[in-house]
Amino acid sequence: MAAPIFSSPEYSMIKRSLESVVTTWLAGLLALLPFLLTMALLAWVAKMLNNFLGPQSMVGQLFALMGQPIVDHPILGYLIGWAMLIGGIYPLGIIVQSKLKRHLAYLLDKTIRRIPVIGALYNTADRFVGLLDQKEDADIGSMSPVWCLFGGDGVAVLALMPNPEPIEIEGRIYQAVLVPTAPVPIGGGLLYIPKEWIRPANIGVDKLTSIYMSMGITPPPSLKKSAQPTLMPFT
Repeated sequence: MAAPIFSSPEYSMIKRSLESVVTTWLAGLLALLPFLLTMALLAWVAKMLNNFLGPQSMVGQLFALMGQPIVDHPILGYLIGWAMLIGGIYPLGIIVQSKLKRHLAYLLDKTIRRIPVIGALYNTADRFVGLLDQKEDADIGSMSPVWCLFGGDGVAVLALMPNPEPIEIEGRIYQAVLVPTAPVPIGGGLLYIPKEWIRPANIGVDKLTSIYMSMGITPPPSLKKSAQPTLMPFT
């Protein structure tokens, strides 16, 4: 009686060869996967920027109008509009670095900062930019990364506390925190968390940003169990 084909030496050799080929192919795929994910993320960011700043967007059409007196072509006008904007930023940098910086800040304080809603948005954006620029007046110490332990010992969320001043809601003390979104941490949700649920994260804003941009691949430091910290007395 002939031996079953699945137990023959030829079948075992073919099986080992196929397993070797598949293993090698998977090793190549794993080596290529980070590059593919990076390209996919860059493509997503480029698509998002094109939707907001591309030639067909409202901003892009404005740039095309800026370049229209020079050339009668929408794409060239769009590029010229961008060139005009980029070129105009340099003189603004000279003004900021000169003694006119104080007068510019005074002008913004008397105009944009006093407009309802827009002024509040501008103040928030200016504080975030101050964090990146390491301005002395950016109030960096008041915008600190924190851990939010929902329920006191439940789900842990890494967030940013923009203001250490607590508020009272129905007799309970709360803190405002911003929970960023991954992998673009400039967006997120504003939550008011009970004060006793919040712990200092003991990291900088740049570390928090890198954690969210890596979608959790970059781990945060461990949170050691300790007594509940006092973030700021309620007055």
